[in-house]
Amino acid sequence: MKLTTNPKTEEVFENYPKTVQSQMNQLRALVLEAASEIEGLQNLEETLKWGEPSYLTKNGSTVRMDWKTKTPEQFAIYFKCTSKLVTTFKTIYKDTFHYEGNRAIIFNLNDNIPETELKHCITMALTYHKIKHLPLLGA
Repeated sequence: MKLTTNPKTEEVFENYPKTVQSQMNQLRALVLEAASEIEGLQNLEETLKWGEPSYLTKNGSTVRMDWKTKTPEQFAIYFKCTSKLVTTFKTIYKDTFHYEGNRAIIFNLNDNIPETELKHCITMALTYHKIKHLPLLGA
């Protein structure tokens, strides 16, 4: 898999407060790991959308992540709210994650991230246009 990174994305990760940097880097690592395990995925673009680290693939839906000063005890991974992604995650992993509507999985700073389950969600997002017609997105 070829990763194309916008240099400004690194700046965003470096400028997160020290209290959240490791969590944001863990989310980034999970996205990169999930993408590298997707058969046939050739390109992943790491860029900024609305100033937030974002990940795009040819056949996927954008995955974004961020920490915000208005909720300093939380960080999140965002998905396109008009997709079936978060609705499907709620069905499959209802008690595993905390959700914000149909757009995000929210974590508290001291949460242990369920990596296997989150990587599965990320994989579904990065392949969304190939699986959106399947029941439960092929889960």
